[in-house]
Amino acid sequence: MAGSQNRDSGKKAVTRAAIAIVIFLAVVLLLFFFATDDFYPWAKAVHVIAVISWMAGMLYLPRLFVYHAQAERGSVQSETFKVMERRLLRGIINPAMVLTWAFGLWLAWKGGWFSAGWLHAKIAAVVLMSAVHGYLAGAVRKFAEDRNEKPARHWRFVNEIPTLLMIVIVILVVVKPF
Repeated sequence: MAGSQNRDSGKKAVTRAAIAIVIFLAVVLLLFFFATDDFYPWAKAVHVIAVISWMAGMLYLPRLFVYHAQAERGSVQSETFKVMERRLLRGIINPAMVLTWAFGLWLAWKGGWFSAGWLHAKIAAVVLMSAVHGYLAGAVRKFAEDRNEKPARHWRFVNEIPTLLMIVIVILVVVKPF
């Protein structure tokens, strides 16, 4: 029975990932081919809003894990955390990351920034942030299945990683040191 549920869960995850990729590509294609020069400040505004939303979720989710790791498995509190984590990931963090990438790449392309060294470093930091996002998404799945083995202390440490990456990214964008 558990194997069947895991396969169904895996199929749903693949379907969601495929849908997200299609939406991402559609947004990028629409931006690249139909956006005018007047759209640049609006795209920048959407990018900043998406980044703020992504970071809010990336900072909050590990904090939820700290409390969830301390809750008894199967308790009402644990089940509430599962709902909160799933909704935060699917409703805020995932869409915000897709918009951040789509609008960020368009802004870099439209602004002619792809030859700038600071942008290469920023993209590397954003790739690392995306990897942390993937790690947190996997943790949501493990918590949902009551398979988390990490203590609250681990999640306190993980909670700092998005903060450090965000600091690096903001400095690179604002200061453009190279």
